[in-house]
This record gives sequence, C-alpha cells and structure tokens, in this order.
Amino acid sequence: MRYSISKFALLMILLAGLCAGITPAIAADTPKEKSAATTTADPAIPVDELKLILEPLTSDELFVEADGWLALVKRSVEELNQALLEVEKQNRQIEKADSKVEQAASSHSEAEAEAEQAADAKKKELDVVAGLRERRTDMIDRLDLVLQSIDGKIGLTDKGLEKDEVLPYRRYIDAVSGIKLDVSDAQAVWSALTEWLLSDEGGIHWVKQIGLFILSIFIFWWLGKLLSRLAGKALAMANNASVILKDFLVKTVQRVALFIGILVGLAALEVNVAPLLALVGAAGFIIAFALQDTLSNFASGMMIMFYKPFDVGDLVDVAGVVGKVRSMTLFTTTIMTVDNKLMVVPNNSIWGNVITNSTGSQERRVDMVFGIGYDDDIDQAQQVLEEIVAAHPKVLKQPETVIQLHELADSSVNFICRPWVSTADYWDVYWDITRSVKKRFDAEGISIPFPQRDVHIHNLKPMAVQPVVPQRDEIAHGKGSGVDLQGMDDDGAEEEADS
Repeated sequence: MRYSISKFALLMILLAGLCAGITPAIAADTPKEKSAATTTADPAIPVDELKLILEPLTSDELFVEADGWLALVKRSVEELNQALLEVEKQNRQIEKADSKVEQAASSHSEAEAEAEQAADAKKKELDVVAGLRERRTDMIDRLDLVLQSIDGKIGLTDKGLEKDEVLPYRRYIDAVSGIKLDVSDAQAVWSALTEWLLSDEGGIHWVKQIGLFILSIFIFWWLGKLLSRLAGKALAMANNASVILKDFLVKTVQRVALFIGILVGLAALEVNVAPLLALVGAAGFIIAFALQDTLSNFASGMMIMFYKPFDVGDLVDVAGVVGKVRSMTLFTTTIMTVDNKLMVVPNNSIWGNVITNSTGSQERRVDMVFGIGYDDDIDQAQQVLEEIVAAHPKVLKQPETVIQLHELADSSVNFICRPWVSTADYWDVYWDITRSVKKRFDAEGISIPFPQRDVHIHNLKPMAVQPVVPQRDEIAHGKGSGVDLQGMDDDGAEEEADS
C-alpha cells in the first residue's frame, strides 16, 4: 500500500509539471486583445493637446493611435465620396430638367421648377461636401501628427526617409487627400475653391503659413545684419586680425542667421526639415569625395585667414602671380596685377607654394648697385653716393644706410647702396636716387662704364710657300695628275704595283 501511494504521488507530480509546461504555451498562443486608441475619443481634439498626449507614448502605442486615426480618415473619406455621389445624382437631375425645358413647351414652368429644385439640392450637397472635406483634412492632419511622433520614436533610415512601418499610412494619405475636381462642372469647381480659400485648413491656413515664412526670413535677415554689424565693430578692436578674416566672420554671422531663418520659415510651412538634414548628412561623404579639390581650397583658405601671410591691399607674389590682393573667399583669392589684370587664384595653389609679401613689413631695404670705371676715384664716388642718400627726405636714419665698395667686376668697380625706407616709399626712393646718381656722376666726371672687351691683334711674318712638285712615282700612280684613285680597290692597286 505504501508503494502504491508513493507511485500515485509521483504520477501526480508528473501531471502537475506537464500542466505547468503546457499552460504558458497555451497562454502564449492565445492572441491578446488589441488595445483601442484613446486619442480618437474626441475627433475634434486640438492639435496642440494631441501633441502633448502623444509625447509620452511608446512606438507600439503610437501605432495603435495611428490605426485609430486611420479608421477615422477612412470613414470621413467614405462619407465624402457618398456626398460626391449625391452631387453626381443632382447633376443628372439638372441635366434631365434642362432637357425637359428645351423639349416641353406647355409645361415649361414645371420643368424650370424641377431644374431649380435640383440646383438647390446640389448646392446643399456641395455644402455638405465642403464640410466633409474639411473634416477629412482635420483627420489627416491628426494622423500626420501621430506619424511624426512615430518617426521621432523609431527614427528614420540612413537616407533620411521614413521606415517601412510608416509608409503604408503615408501612401493612404497621399491617395485620399487633395481635391479632385470635374472642370466641366463650374458650380462644383467654384464651390470647392471657395471652400478651400475660406477654410481654416486651406487658403486662410496657407496665407498664415506663407506670411510666417516671409516674416521669419525678414526677422532673421534683419537680425543677421545687426549681429554682423556688431561683430564688425568688435573685430575692429582686434588689431592683429586680418581684414580677410574680419570680412569672413562678419559675412558668416549674417549667412548663419539667414540660414536659421529659412529653417524656421520651413517649419512654419509645416515642412519637416529633419529628413532633409539627415539626407545631407548621409550624403556628406559622397559630396566630400566629389568636391575634394574644392574642399582642399576651402581648407587652404581657412589656413590663410588664420595665419594671415598677407592681407587685402598687400603686394604679393603667389603661384607665379604678382600683384595686390583685392579680395579673398574661402576658395579663391583675387589679385590685381601691376599691369591691371584681374587674376583669380585657387587658395590651394597659394598655400602649397612660397608666398612672397612685399608689403608685409613696415620698412624695406632698397638694394642698388652703381659701377664706376677703373680709372675713377673710388673715394670721390663713395662721397657722392653718401651725399645723395643723406639728402633724400624719405630715407630712414635707422637702420643706417650701407654704402661700400663691393666688387671689382670685369668692366667696372661696383658700389652697393642700401638705404632703408618705408615700404610705401620703396620705388620713389629707388627711382630718385638712381636719377640723382647719374646726374652727379656726370657732373663730377665719374664714368659709368658699360661692358667692354679688349681684342689684341698680333702681326705674324708671312711664311715662304714652297711649290709642291709631284714625284715621279706619284705621277706613275696617278697622284698629282688629277686622277682620283680613292675608289680603287686593293686588288687593282696590287696589280698595278706589280706591273
């Protein structure tokens, strides 16, 4: 008996475990009752309130709400189409009444009354259609708000597009939205246009949105001008900042403000700019690869602006172009050459090569060389040069001028003359001193030699020319007789020699 009881207890334990294993599986296979949407209880709920209600919901709960609003959209579309069918019926009634008016002569007044009655009925149906269209638009707007909340919760694709879970809702909205007009029915067209223009979700709505878009751009444009002006005044206090960098920062402030204004304006037009920004970010690598040369110029432009090897108005020699810097952008530098040609040089060509800035310093040394003849007095020449340099008003006292005998050249004795001047006076001093040296050297009798070469001719005694008399054996062999034996081969020469 004890054995049978133990066996019975073991059997009960096995049955209990089996039931415990089957119950969860059955519970898992049993479909859960789908929860109903809560925000659709009041189809006329304000959009602002709906947005606050949707914010804490999860993506699964949002899809439930989307299904609920989709059902309301579908119902409104069905009602709208039913009303449009009634309008079509009234159109047929009007056509029949008009035909009766044309055919019946005795009952003309009855036919006209029937036509007027059909027209009044059509007008009432068109009013109903206008209300149903407005209701459909309201439902679509709320469904669109739910879909935007879903996009915020589940995110977008790498290309900045909506995911596949949301696309069926979007396609349905695109299919049922809009106004489909029969242009042959003038009354229906006029009614639809009037309804759209006067509705809060139609013409009035878009007039407000476009007005906000224009106002946003204007406000931010004005704000950008104000901020750029303040930035210009602030940068004017920075003496070490280049004019190029100042212009760049001022223009950047204004452009950034305008760009923000455009984004705000698009948001006022109910344009979702997030996919656009995501698309630009995703395409950044492709754009960077395609525009690598342009980006290289951009990077070089930034380096030039911050390290400022030259500034606007400087006389430079860059990339084989010599002239004054007229302007600079992030990609190119505009240079006006000394012969008044406008040259646009890519910044990458400038930063990757040697940059010579002739006006980068406040003072410059004028290097000149003057030659005198070997027979002239070198002390007198040096004294003349010192007097000319000392008398010029634009020559600086410090650093001191260097005037020294430099080299004994092939045709002249060369002096170097190196006065220091302000950069702006470089060419004036150069030309003035050169002119004064020529006049003083001529007045002092100091020659300015030019390259020359001494040619020595030696007279040689004529040599006696002895007549050349051909020898006998040379005549025998044809030498000296005008006979050309160069073409004779070796065998013929040997035979003639043997003979």
